[in-house]
Amino acid sequence: MVTQKEKKSCGQVVEEWKEFVWNPRTHQFMGRTGTSWAFILLFYFVFYGFLTAMFTLTMWVMLQTVSDHTPKYQDRLATPGLMIRPKTENLDVIVNVSDTESWDQHVQKLNKFLEPYNDSIQAQKNDVCRPGRYYEQPDNGVLNYPKRACQFNRTQLGDCSGIRDPTHYGYSTGQPCVFIKMNRVINFYAGANQSMNVTCVGKRDEDAENLGSFVMFPANGNIDLMYFPYYGKKFHVNYTQPLVAVKFLNVTPNVEVNVECRINAANIATDDERDKFAGRVAFKLRINKT
Repeated sequence: MVTQKEKKSCGQVVEEWKEFVWNPRTHQFMGRTGTSWAFILLFYFVFYGFLTAMFTLTMWVMLQTVSDHTPKYQDRLATPGLMIRPKTENLDVIVNVSDTESWDQHVQKLNKFLEPYNDSIQAQKNDVCRPGRYYEQPDNGVLNYPKRACQFNRTQLGDCSGIRDPTHYGYSTGQPCVFIKMNRVINFYAGANQSMNVTCVGKRDEDAENLGSFVMFPANGNIDLMYFPYYGKKFHVNYTQPLVAVKFLNVTPNVEVNVECRINAANIATDDERDKFAGRVAFKLRINKT
């Protein structure tokens, strides 16, 4: 016959717990002697010390193969994309001529964006370069840092420079300026030693009709070779990207127009349907007038 196990009182449970934490007869703390605890702590100290040392050594070896100035891999940006300014969430440039607030945000963004292109700043920080050739600055065994950059003066943007411009880049008169810039790719020789330029068209036939005429600055949307190659943010400290400004003169009002701009260069593909921004950019333009 199995006898029922005697139920322990609360006091007995407390006493057993106290004896487990510290047993004065065996001098054990939580079931182990001091020597046992010392060996366990020593094991974990050595174990985690080894892991820390191995991780540190691995990171050090990896860092020896990484440059502070040039990414080891940049295959994701083999073809530079284009982007517009003013930058909007959905690449929609919507202007209500009679509503100042609808376009003032664009003007403020452009003022801030173009500030580094002021002629005085460019003259102070950057070089006057020879057009039509790459501005190469090899290290030749000695670190050539920082790299110099070629001047791109704000005045090259003509009627879209915003200098002493009462029309606020044309936004107050319904003739807005949109700026096209090429994304930076380190050590990329854009154009393959041939001239290149940006062109813009309406995406569909009705867009082409509603787009109307426009002018580009610099003339014909040209981008000079002297602004390449780009050596990276740390090397090319004062680098300013070349821009192309497009001033739309007579867009059909109150109609949404789909515009696509492309870079025409020998070594930049613009027909990759998997990448809608490779060498091109599409945006919507709408001029509302009452």
